[in-house]
Amino acid sequence: MANIAVLGYGTVGSGVVEVINTNKALIEARVKEEVNVKYVLDLRDFPGDPVEKILVHDFDTILNDKDVDIVVEVLGGATFAYNYVKSALLNGKSVATSNKELVAKYGAELLAIAKEKNVNFFFEASVGGGIPIIRPINECLTADEICEITGILNGTTNYILTKMSKEGLDFGTVLKDAQDKGYAERNPEADVEGYDACRKIAILTSLVTGRQVNFEDIYTEGITSITPSDITLARKLGRSIKLLASSKFVDGKVFSMVSPVMVDADFPLYNVEDVFNAIFVKGNMLGDAMFYGRGAGKLPTASAVVADVVAAIKNRDNHLEVKWDAEKFELSDVSESKKQFFVRIEDTEAGRMEAEKVFGVDEFITDESVKGECAFVTAIMTEAEFAKKEAMLTAIRNRIRMN
Repeated sequence: MANIAVLGYGTVGSGVVEVINTNKALIEARVKEEVNVKYVLDLRDFPGDPVEKILVHDFDTILNDKDVDIVVEVLGGATFAYNYVKSALLNGKSVATSNKELVAKYGAELLAIAKEKNVNFFFEASVGGGIPIIRPINECLTADEICEITGILNGTTNYILTKMSKEGLDFGTVLKDAQDKGYAERNPEADVEGYDACRKIAILTSLVTGRQVNFEDIYTEGITSITPSDITLARKLGRSIKLLASSKFVDGKVFSMVSPVMVDADFPLYNVEDVFNAIFVKGNMLGDAMFYGRGAGKLPTASAVVADVVAAIKNRDNHLEVKWDAEKFELSDVSESKKQFFVRIEDTEAGRMEAEKVFGVDEFITDESVKGECAFVTAIMTEAEFAKKEAMLTAIRNRIRMN
């Protein structure tokens, strides 16, 4: 019998219990033994819930039970989760987690402990929710040199941008709608400022490079400055705006960034809408591949966690190697990366003359529904070159990178 302890009985934790109970026969057929949720750890009580019979409030109960094979950590946050996960691994228990903050910050260390103790640390659900991406990178794309990995990695921001685009609403109105529907937290900062996506691309880049990529080193910009005017003028160019988390490998350099990007219709992520996520991977042999699905939510995320539980059961006493060393990987300065920029300015004679002088603009983008503003697209230039020119514009309203 495989005994499992679930740390946290919130949205994902209750989903893990539900997936195991609902698909119990299927899961047991695949692992060829009985699977039992022996404990659920939470600070709260759940009167009347069946989980009440297995609920504990003290982690040591789980830690000291030698019959517990696998610990599922779905608490969120880094502090308590790190202590619990590290202790579980040191005590010879495999761990499956959906906690991107934990993995981004301590992934290399926890993998090293798992290797030392001949157990496993799995984190498939930490990046794409229900979308498989960690295992494909570790197992399926190992013959390729990865040239680019770019994703829509946050369902909240993708929902907001989609709704703004389709209904012409402003950011604040759509954010409130997302909060009312449970897509956004009461404090949405981690989503709308890009921090959530930043941690996820840091994890993916660490796996691709095999070394620690610190999320603090990744340039990160959210979607709070995006307006209906940007979206309308983007449509005039046949483009849509997405919050992209990206790492590109160019001539021996790795540029990582999270920011809104105006993508054209040929880009693989152009049609990814609402709460869906997608991850685009380019390999030097494979070419282009895309992984698409629900990047969050109770059951999609829980499904990925339980898949890791299945892998942990199948690999008792068999550590699965993951190349992710604690040595820091130095990202290249994004100021050296090259791209085009969409620039929105005041539509005045002075504003246009200024743009013509600084950027050599010969064509402006306008729309009758966008009053008092116009836009233009720059030539390809480095971030540093653009920043110098941008500082000379007094009429600027916004700027968005282009793919």
